Amino acid sequence: MKFSAILLSGVMAAAAFAAPAVAKDWKTATITLEGAYAPWNMTNADGTLGGFEPELAKVLCERAKIDCKLVASDWDGMIPALNAGKFDVIMDALSITDERKQVIGFTVPYAATPAAFATAKDSPLAKAAGTGSTIKMTPGQTGVKEVDALKEAFKGKTIGIQAATVYAKFVYDNFGSIATIREYKTGADRDLDLQNGRIDLGFDDAVYFMNAFASANDTLAFTGPEIAGSIWGEGEGLGIRQADTDLRDKLNEAIKSALADGTIKTLSMKWFKVDVSPN
Repeated sequence: MKFSAILLSGVMAAAAFAAPAVAKDWKTATITLEGAYAPWNMTNADGTLGGFEPELAKVLCERAKIDCKLVASDWDGMIPALNAGKFDVIMDALSITDERKQVIGFTVPYAATPAAFATAKDSPLAKAAGTGSTIKMTPGQTGVKEVDALKEAFKGKTIGIQAATVYAKFVYDNFGSIATIREYKTGADRDLDLQNGRIDLGFDDAVYFMNAFASANDTLAFTGPEIAGSIWGEGEGLGIRQADTDLRDKLNEAIKSALADGTIKTLSMKWFKVDVSPN
């Protein structure tokens, strides 16, 4: 999910002042999630955290023999807060990218998902060229005919994105010169404006949007092709401080185990209705 200028602007400073990690046995750890990115993670009516990632976190922590505490925090401050020692792990559909590897460490990926545009079903932008198909892109790739076709179709429109995400960077890089880009603190805020016609399009993780469509009473739909590939990094992984290699190794073994025995596939089918296990 989620890189922009915000990432490297406060994060480098936070990393510089982060206390060096001391090797430890990691009997306990605090994991932060947004609690507002369903079905990856959400805040239940009783204030607890639910969704794919909280359930997976329980499995991973049990296998790593770590007593984990889950806490909600704002997405755009997670990486600086991690390096400042506010918590130990980020689990929020966090895409593993080279830019982020400059300031934090990562586990192996536990998921890999495409991204897509969404619009109102009755919009003239619905069913743009490529709808229902999937294309693969690499970082910085240009001259992709399917994307060029979308640029022509979306010229002059307003596209909503969640701030500080890999998806925001893609939209700015490819559509910033031909469309108005509106940033939102959460995907849910963007979706509400999309549903009410205040923006023309949204761009986000495809499995996130499938859940959002149901919440919007089936008034929204994908338009244009889904975009997959290394453009989104290696997949979604757990973010940790670079020095915490002992914690990373414990969590890596737990993720590999949950992939090997089908646990991650089972949880992803439960929450996403598709298998998001990385290839």
